[in-house]
Amino acid sequence: MSALFNTYSRSITFEKGKGMRLMTQDGTSYLDFNSGVGVNALGHGDVHLIEALKNQGEKLWHVSNIYGIKEQEKLAMRLVENTFAQAVFFTNSGTEAIECALKTARHYFFDKGEANKTDIITFSGAFHGRTFGAIAAGGNESYLEGFGVPLAGFKQIAPNNINNVKKLIDENTAAILIEPIQGEGGVNIIENSFLQDLRKICDENDLLLILDEVQSGYGRTGKFFAHEWAGISPDIMAIAKGIGGGFPLGACLATSKVAKSMVPGTHGSTYGGNPLACAVGNAVLDRILEPTFLPHVEKMSQKLNWHLQQLQQRFPSLIKEIRGKGLMIGLKLKPNVVKKLLENKLLTIGAGDNVLRLLPPLILEEKHIDEAIEIMTKTFAELEKNDG
Repeated sequence: MSALFNTYSRSITFEKGKGMRLMTQDGTSYLDFNSGVGVNALGHGDVHLIEALKNQGEKLWHVSNIYGIKEQEKLAMRLVENTFAQAVFFTNSGTEAIECALKTARHYFFDKGEANKTDIITFSGAFHGRTFGAIAAGGNESYLEGFGVPLAGFKQIAPNNINNVKKLIDENTAAILIEPIQGEGGVNIIENSFLQDLRKICDENDLLLILDEVQSGYGRTGKFFAHEWAGISPDIMAIAKGIGGGFPLGACLATSKVAKSMVPGTHGSTYGGNPLACAVGNAVLDRILEPTFLPHVEKMSQKLNWHLQQLQQRFPSLIKEIRGKGLMIGLKLKPNVVKKLLENKLLTIGAGDNVLRLLPPLILEEKHIDEAIEIMTKTFAELEKNDG
């Protein structure tokens, strides 16, 4: 009997990992196309990350944010230099980054003397985390059930229809929150034109545009952040997952105009941005910002997508649709495929309405794609045979 909360249906236990692979205690190897739900951007056992963690671990683990943290200042400055932002608040997770984003948006208008502007427009199919604020923003009934009255101030609508969004805007609207690609919701792409229209109406109505790039960011789509494909910039952005390469780390990024109201006493975190996390975060960024890294992601994503299209042609009764961008891919198909792929030693994850999600580490090579496609072909053939 486990002493843990029964909040996860765990299927297997791994002993160690290296590169694209995870191994159980008996040495059984699995090809990882899950990467800890998009977290292990550099795979497992990356030498540069391990060295950074060891070096920092021998110097300083934790001091709290009432003192200066050299590695935190360095990572913040590098993020500012490579994004739209001028200010960063570090967290331990994506949902904490979302909480910071929501509070920052509301406090910005409070500081302007517009305390009535607290409502935030969100979109069906979204997932923003598991805190009270995040589940209210996501609006998924299954996540809200059992936790009482949801936090007020969120108006939800289906994405990709700008006219419907305009109808929701009133004197109490503060911001619009959206994922450029809905991960948990089923790898649903938000149209570039819709993101551009959202940016425009935010500018026209004195609203803030908040992007949730927790899953789609940090090179996952072939750009540093997914919104770059649309050629827009947010006012606030929540990031996590790939930023720490497996070490708990997240961040809320904002323009200086928006962030300036967040003064001492408005927000805080005991562990957020601690020396260990930020040392690893800087090591991850070293790799992500290498000139050849993002072009490699784009190249591998094109090859993987081509193979998946061939797979769809072979199994049209199983694969209904291929979604996503870069190495954030969803296959709309039948249930229970994740379990069958696990049996054949390929790690994947489900999403949305019977969507198989592929989130491999960004370091994958053609040989890993070939191996994954071979396993998927075998698995789909078995499923097709059983259905026949």
